[in-house]
Amino acid sequence: MAGSNGPFLCGKQTTFEGGMREPAIAWWPGVIPAGKVSHQLSTVMDLFTTALNLAAINPPKEKIIDGINLMDSLTKNKIIERPVFYYRGNELMAVRYGLYKAHFWCWTNSYEEFHQGIDFCPGMNLKGITSHEQLNHTAQPFLFHLGRDPGEKYPINPNSNEYKTALGTIFKEVYTHKRTLIPGKPQLNICDQAVMHWSPPGCKKLNDCLNPPPSKP
Repeated sequence: MAGSNGPFLCGKQTTFEGGMREPAIAWWPGVIPAGKVSHQLSTVMDLFTTALNLAAINPPKEKIIDGINLMDSLTKNKIIERPVFYYRGNELMAVRYGLYKAHFWCWTNSYEEFHQGIDFCPGMNLKGITSHEQLNHTAQPFLFHLGRDPGEKYPINPNSNEYKTALGTIFKEVYTHKRTLIPGKPQLNICDQAVMHWSPPGCKKLNDCLNPPPSKP
C-alpha cells in the first residue's frame, strides 16, 4: 500500500473497497457542469464505451463490450443503476449494486505470505471478515451498506429484511451475469510463463537479458 486508503478496508489485490475504489475527475468546459459531485458507480471499462459514444462509433459487434455509456451521468448528473462484479482471477469474490456490496469470499492473502510479512490489510485486519483462509460465503455472503459503512466493518444481520431484500436483488444480478457470461481470451495471460520474463531496453549492452521460454498459455 502507498499512502492512506482513508476509511476504506485493506489495499490492492483485495476486493474490499481499499483495494478497488478510486476517485475520478472529469473536465469538459461547457459540456460537463463544473463543481458537481457524482456518486455514479463506474469502472474503467465504461471509459471505452463512453469514448466510442463521443466519437459516434458503434461498439464492435464481434466482441462483447461490458462497459456502459456514462454521458448521462457526466452531463446530467444522473445515476445509472448497474451491478459491478469483483473478480480475483476467475473467482467472483463480491458484487455491488447501488450502495449494497455482498462478499462471497473475503480472502486477502495466504498465511504463507502473511507470515513472510506480506499483508494486504496492514493494521486493518478484522476478525471474522478479512481472512487468510479461502472460505466460501456464497450461501450467506457478508453484506455491507457502503453509505452507512464505507469501511466494511459492520455486516448487515442476515436475519433482517434489509439483508434479504438487498441480497435477493444481488443474487438475481449474479444469476443473469453467470448465465450470459461469455469468457474472453486474455490479452496478457499471466499463466503463460513466456510473458513473465522481462528484457528492458539496454539489457543487451549489460548482457543481462532474460530469455523467455516458448509460449504455452
